[in-house]
Amino acid sequence: MDLSFSMEDDLPNVKKLGADLMEEMRNTTSDFRMGFGAFVDKTVMPYISTAEDMLRNPCKRTEPWPCAPPFNYHHILSLTTNGSLFTELVGEQRISGNLDSPEGGLDALMQAAMCEEEIGWRNVTRLLVFSTDAGFHFAGDGKLGGIVLPNDGKCHLYKNVYTGGNSQDYPSVSHVAETLRQKNIQIIFAVTEDVAHLYEGLRSIFPKCAVGTLSNNSHNILQIIVEAYNALTSEVVMENSKLPPGYHISYTSHCKDHKQRRGEQGRRCSNILVGDEVSFDVSITAPLCVTASQRPSRVIIKPQGYSEEVEVLLSPICNCSCQKDVVPHSASCSHGNGTLECGACRCKEGRVGTWCECDQAKSGKVLDSYHCRHDNASEVCSGQGECVCGKCVCRKSSKKPNHTYYGQFCECNDFSCDQYRGRQCGGQGRCVCGVCKCFPGFSGRACECPLSMESCLSQNGKVCAGRGVCHCGTCSCHDNRFQGPTCELCPSCPSICTLHRQCIFCRAFSLGLNPRECEINCADLNFTLVRQAGVLSTESPSPGLHRCMEMDPEGCRVHFLLRTGLKEDSVHFHVAVKRECPSGPNVILITAVLSASVVVLGVALLLLWKLLTSIHDRREFARFQKELEQRRWNRRDNPIYRSAITTTVNPKYKEQ
Repeated sequence: MDLSFSMEDDLPNVKKLGADLMEEMRNTTSDFRMGFGAFVDKTVMPYISTAEDMLRNPCKRTEPWPCAPPFNYHHILSLTTNGSLFTELVGEQRISGNLDSPEGGLDALMQAAMCEEEIGWRNVTRLLVFSTDAGFHFAGDGKLGGIVLPNDGKCHLYKNVYTGGNSQDYPSVSHVAETLRQKNIQIIFAVTEDVAHLYEGLRSIFPKCAVGTLSNNSHNILQIIVEAYNALTSEVVMENSKLPPGYHISYTSHCKDHKQRRGEQGRRCSNILVGDEVSFDVSITAPLCVTASQRPSRVIIKPQGYSEEVEVLLSPICNCSCQKDVVPHSASCSHGNGTLECGACRCKEGRVGTWCECDQAKSGKVLDSYHCRHDNASEVCSGQGECVCGKCVCRKSSKKPNHTYYGQFCECNDFSCDQYRGRQCGGQGRCVCGVCKCFPGFSGRACECPLSMESCLSQNGKVCAGRGVCHCGTCSCHDNRFQGPTCELCPSCPSICTLHRQCIFCRAFSLGLNPRECEINCADLNFTLVRQAGVLSTESPSPGLHRCMEMDPEGCRVHFLLRTGLKEDSVHFHVAVKRECPSGPNVILITAVLSASVVVLGVALLLLWKLLTSIHDRREFARFQKELEQRRWNRRDNPIYRSAITTTVNPKYKEQ
């Protein structure tokens, strides 16, 4: 379950889920177990706030109770039949918080699938209910928090807490899907409506997957689980491993409606109830006969979400010659009491046994079965064989025909030993009567632990580079900053040049640290001064040699060589006395350039002003000329040409 702050109103309904779900599932099965785990996100920025008070209480509240510190994934309760214990432990959980909306759900799914012993998975129907109201981070998102190592798909639970969250990236969706497929885990996504479309898209990737929509406070989570469980168990879908080239496989289903379906529909049957029986006909078409030197091919046929599988060895039979050599009344069949055919006895009527050695009339079933029970057990031949003539005849494994049961009471087999990396006894031992007999140099229940520490040796010849312990061929680093198979990688650590530069500055050039600090911290510095930095470049590359260039407090470059010895404290330096300091400014050149720039700029401005005024004057003169031409004067109208004499006539003058 997602225990981020947005799921606060959902937690009370999940706390009541234990007894209710246990009671509901009794209607389906009498062998039901349930557990609980919780997740939030990686505990680094920017997924959570790393402020000290936020690490203690990411919700900034005290009432009704403070929030739990942020975490990645906690395994809280292993699978159990105790519903009240589920209610008690889940009731103690508190909501936590983070910054961004997507959560670290894929980290939780990977750990819940891979940590089989801690979770308590059994070889039965496995269901995983994933409850959240947000999306999920996937592979590549870890770079936001400075996490670059890919997810290794292994269990990293220590004291029920996921310890690899801050050092490994999120797994990819396909990685989680393949892990769930290998572990035969069917998943139920109980999510809110606003993110349901996101998880619906996973149905085509995840095997045997169901999606249910939660209400706002998850009060319907019990109904979702029951309905999704019925939906998953009411459908059987067959799948097979990759076929060799040339082979072809086809399915024909015989479902409840008694209709035969072929093609892709022939792989599935739906609406199956408890007690119903369906069957599938599988037809494999072989190519032309292969040569006898080639090994038989194999193909696995199984229903999705279940561990039961059928292994088919594909070896085309080109001829059957053994039946030509039938020996009637063979002496090998208890002095002629059967026919030897293809290496086996076909007994006469009334005779039984592998070699027809028993008379059926004289053999008592009760007496025979008594001799076939180990320590008076209830099962005959340990349930793995038949009692014939008072002796157990063991049968072959139903999963792998080349694996057989053996022993006086068929109590032994050589195929049920622990596996490591998908191989029985890790490929480093033999399975003898259910127990791994490891080859020399290996130990452990699955021979997973090499006694040699060769895989833990780092480049300097030390075990785990002196920063961890070697356990089962794998380094466990003391400091979480160091990573990698031999604890040599440290992305957040300063370089070896940076670690020693302060002592180089103060001892060789009297820069940086004050004399007292230099005497205390750098008294053991072993160094040799050389004239030029070019001398250092003549040193041939060798293991433990580091070429360094650092900037001193005066801004100069200091070149030095650092050579490490076999001992961790054995370090010798070659320091170039001549530093590469930037030259000072040329005052004369700068003054000349600035003065010339001012003069040039002034002249340019004057020329620009002269140009603009000339253009303006030309325009004004042209306009004046145009107006002058448009003005037409004549002598009559021009006052310049008027006469200066004025004649006045008195009209009364003539009358007198």
